[in-house]
Amino acid sequence: MKTTVQGDERFLSSDIFEVKKAPRAPRRDGGTWSERGRDVGIYHRCDVLVVGGGPAGTAAAASAAATGADVTLLERYNHLGGLSTGGLVIWIDRMTDWDGRPTIRGFAEELMTRLPPDGIAGPSSNEWGSRDPLRAAYWAQRTAAFHGMVTWSPTIDPERLKLLSQQILIERGVRLVYHSWAAAPIVEDNTVCGVVFESKEGRQAILAKVVIDCTGDGDMFARAGAPTSSDIDQDDVHHCMNTSWLFAGVDMTRWIEFRVGQPEQFTQFTKAGREALGLFERPFVSWRNDVALFMGPRQTGYSGLNVDDLTEVEVRSHKLMAAHLDFYRAHAPGFEGAFMMLSAPQLGVRHTRRLVGCGSVLREDWPTGRVHADEIGVTPAVSPKFPNISIPYGCLVPRSLDGLLAAGRHISCDRNSHGFMREIPQCWVTGQAAGVAASLSVSQGVAPRAVEIGAVQAELLRQGVVVRKLERKAADTAAHQSESTAA
Repeated sequence: MKTTVQGDERFLSSDIFEVKKAPRAPRRDGGTWSERGRDVGIYHRCDVLVVGGGPAGTAAAASAAATGADVTLLERYNHLGGLSTGGLVIWIDRMTDWDGRPTIRGFAEELMTRLPPDGIAGPSSNEWGSRDPLRAAYWAQRTAAFHGMVTWSPTIDPERLKLLSQQILIERGVRLVYHSWAAAPIVEDNTVCGVVFESKEGRQAILAKVVIDCTGDGDMFARAGAPTSSDIDQDDVHHCMNTSWLFAGVDMTRWIEFRVGQPEQFTQFTKAGREALGLFERPFVSWRNDVALFMGPRQTGYSGLNVDDLTEVEVRSHKLMAAHLDFYRAHAPGFEGAFMMLSAPQLGVRHTRRLVGCGSVLREDWPTGRVHADEIGVTPAVSPKFPNISIPYGCLVPRSLDGLLAAGRHISCDRNSHGFMREIPQCWVTGQAAGVAASLSVSQGVAPRAVEIGAVQAELLRQGVVVRKLERKAADTAAHQSESTAA
């Protein structure tokens, strides 16, 4: 086990467990089987097809439909939200910058605003940016204060977010296709024009003018032949995997009082937990005081593209869930009456592959605050040491493959920037931009790489996204008009 500490390039201190894989019977070489050629029925034709209904896919479908496109969303599970719902990553990372100003806006802001009061917990807007030591200390124990400042990083009820995400897409006329797994892209003349998918009905196809890959693993662009990268930072958690879970029947106020008020006893408790379980995880708050979130233990050495690895992480995680329950019931204040509420239906995969795009979010740009000419959103920097970071449209666009955009954790970025660009709020940002660009690509009759970026930025600004180039232009125009009026 090693612990990464909170610093200039990561948000939280986190334990990474380097585990030995369980003995497994080697796969036998079964040879090959020739699949006979066949005609595949076309299930549907549309303007924009979104593959994957996680945070990026939901935002992409919502924004493309809001911009006038006929949109279909294909999702393998029975819900939307991906890791933010089915993965139980219910702590939504920071959406304010280091001055407390909302930076992740647009679709993200619509979701947070429309969630019912009992479905979201976090500091009120009048506390965002506060450096009051008492308030920062309070919210630091509730994943909403970092580097001594209160941030907007709430926890949410995953069922409420599933329901709301679905409702928004239905309101905008998006065709939802659940329980369907995209198997392969349909590529003609280096242009993606649809996908083949599998469901209980068998193998079918959806044809589209633009496809948005929101699978999280780049399944569609990788299988279409687009170049990818997969280098990782060994000291960051973003290459680890785990299944999250929830315990109910707890008292998180008592737990926090123990953790903060009895540091020596807490250290002893943690040591005992590691000795007893090996891979030991501490709880996070949730949207309710009687529900605790466990986002780990984070296990390294596994591949999110290997079915045997995926299976082993699930088996190990579920055993750890039961072992943690026994240990916490016996030793943790506030957990005496805890019970298993839910293990995440979706495995927590943080990284597999990334797009090699026409542009990228790069570590070298962090200190400068460079605003890209094709900016489609802004992310808060990982530390007050850096200014906000510009997200270019080019990070969604494959270098040569046409007919496809990528959004979500597999966008084009370097390994350092991936540590925050994979987070849920950033996935909402890139998904919204991809949806708008795809819709305008269809209406303009051009490839996604040739879409008029000014039109994309204007529509994103209309949808509430932070696009600084246009905001500054509007401010300059207003100032000029004010000066003219005064003269």
